[in-house]
Amino acid sequence: MLTRIANTPMLRRWTALVLRPATQRISVRELYLLYGVWLIAFWFKLIGSSWDVAWHFRYLRDDLAPPHIINTFGMLIAMALLMFQSVNGLGAERRGLRILQAGVAIFLVAIPLDLINHRIFGLDLTSWSPTHMLLFAGTAVMIVGVLRSWLLLAPPGWVRTLFAIGFWAYLLEDILFALGQQEYGTLALDAYLKGHTTASSDLLARAGDNVTRFALGSIPFWLYPAWLIVGSTVVFIAARRLHQERWIVTSIAATYLIYRTLAYTVLTTANFPPTFIPFMLLGGAVVIDLSARWRLNAVLASIAIVGVFYGLAELIGRVTLMPQFPLYAAPFILVVVWGVYQFTPQLQRRWGRAIPA
Repeated sequence: MLTRIANTPMLRRWTALVLRPATQRISVRELYLLYGVWLIAFWFKLIGSSWDVAWHFRYLRDDLAPPHIINTFGMLIAMALLMFQSVNGLGAERRGLRILQAGVAIFLVAIPLDLINHRIFGLDLTSWSPTHMLLFAGTAVMIVGVLRSWLLLAPPGWVRTLFAIGFWAYLLEDILFALGQQEYGTLALDAYLKGHTTASSDLLARAGDNVTRFALGSIPFWLYPAWLIVGSTVVFIAARRLHQERWIVTSIAATYLIYRTLAYTVLTTANFPPTFIPFMLLGGAVVIDLSARWRLNAVLASIAIVGVFYGLAELIGRVTLMPQFPLYAAPFILVVVWGVYQFTPQLQRRWGRAIPA
């Protein structure tokens, strides 16, 4: 039975399209246009996701809420681009295309699972649920696939660097997106206790008597600094390994933080709840750029990164409300960051040699 299915003309044609072995030639102008559309696709997904987390801290969940529609529009553009590149091989490095296809597949599998999860268990506000994390993972794999093809196919120059900063910033946002639970929840809970909540009456009714657990999702305090530092360090060190530009990591962090600040301004102006913006990322990025320039070993660089994150968190926490940065998590985070430094040279060996200098 399976043999007959595998030998059908339609399946053979589809397999040939998806597993096309060679990258087709494309002009530089066409390459810029193609990946400019990829930036637009991820931009719509970014806007939708940013609005979505603010929406969930103000209103009850709705499958057809405006943020979901915007995110879906971005995904449709991404799927159209994927089909285009899968069919004709234009502007797609072979392994990058496989990674991209895998990311889209993960995302498409996660969508119905998330809908089923909400139907069975009702409102799921926490960003740390398995189905939500699967959605984030699918998007991250997609971005990695697009980024790989871009770095390997684009000619050296400021355009390649500019586009790469955009893709790295998208990847950083996707990895750190789950932290919105604590960044919004901490401020939302404080506003509720002070009687200044922006949450709708329906949302408060759903929270019931345990508003604290509803807002923070029963997530342990140590997870915020661990995910923030380790997640951002993975992105930053990977970018540092693959780029020659001195301040590439600082540029990625600044791009991300500028977007977060603009999104914060727009959303709070529209009376959506405020969030905490992790500006300590910029300090960590500067340390990573400088540690590469000064050729610090992995131990010293790891200590400097964790120390700067915690030091800036202490200073920022004195002037504004923010998620907790428990000190007892620092040793564990330090070991993991050191492990990231030990692993990423493999990425440089596998990708770096193939990237045009």
